[in-house]
Amino acid sequence: MAAPRRTRVVVRKVGPWSVLKFSLIFYFCVMLIILFAFYILYSVLNALGTLDSMIKLLVDFSLVNKGFELHTGWIFGRLFSFGLVLVLLWSILNVFAVLLYNLISDVVGGIEVTLAEKR
Repeated sequence: MAAPRRTRVVVRKVGPWSVLKFSLIFYFCVMLIILFAFYILYSVLNALGTLDSMIKLLVDFSLVNKGFELHTGWIFGRLFSFGLVLVLLWSILNVFAVLLYNLISDVVGGIEVTLAEKR
């Protein structure tokens, strides 16, 4: 049986446009997963009555006025907006990291990777 083929390649450049597209989609998916997890947690706490108890405690200590309510739509609308800002911020940071990598790889020659065929 023949030995698996191996080749060495050097990653000299990474496309900033492809990194931006991948980062936007990746971080948006992560944001949706986190928002969904928060919604499940919020629903469980609401079903258990924990949120009502917390509001009652805040009213008892006069930290909020009587009649204070948590508005789910408002809360998750703000979380979604904040998440979109973070998606954009982290995607831009990834593009800057790629641009920095491209500049450094011009000096040091990139990253050497060995690829092997699995049989």
